[in-house]
Amino acid sequence: MRILGIDPGLRTTGFGLIDASGVELQYVASGTVSTTHLERGRLPERLKLLFDGLVEVVARYQPDCASVEIVFVNVNPQSTLLLGQARGACITALVSRQLPVAEYTALQMKQAVVGYGRADKTQVQEMVRRLLTLPGLPGPDAADALGMAITHAHAAKAMARLAQADGANGAGTYKAGRSR
Repeated sequence: MRILGIDPGLRTTGFGLIDASGVELQYVASGTVSTTHLERGRLPERLKLLFDGLVEVVARYQPDCASVEIVFVNVNPQSTLLLGQARGACITALVSRQLPVAEYTALQMKQAVVGYGRADKTQVQEMVRRLLTLPGLPGPDAADALGMAITHAHAAKAMARLAQADGANGAGTYKAGRSR
């Protein structure tokens, strides 16, 4: 299963792809979609750039599913609204390509990757490097995106087991994350 992880941001959105086969995880690609070259006041153009960038990533790497970070309210409500719009553009790009989208919080991702929900960015980078046997540290946004993909690789197995245990109707739910 090829999983695309997304760390949404209006200035920089991280993406990371892994192949998951059983307990084996293999790095495919990672990077960022940046809107920093556009003026802050050009929100529609920035959102379109995020949308187009992720559509291009999906077309190039053909993932089977995606996982996106759930955004919580920040101290600054305006920043939260802008981040929510960026996240919406990312999710829309994914579902426009018929990808199932799962959602996890940063705390859930850090717990799954580092084993500690309050881990800092450098700890996430280092554990992603180790789990995927990368030659160097990925950038912070790409590391978070790869962490989202790793989280889904582990959670998807648990969700499948829950659905199987629930019977043929597949009505089992995984309460620690959202899935669409």
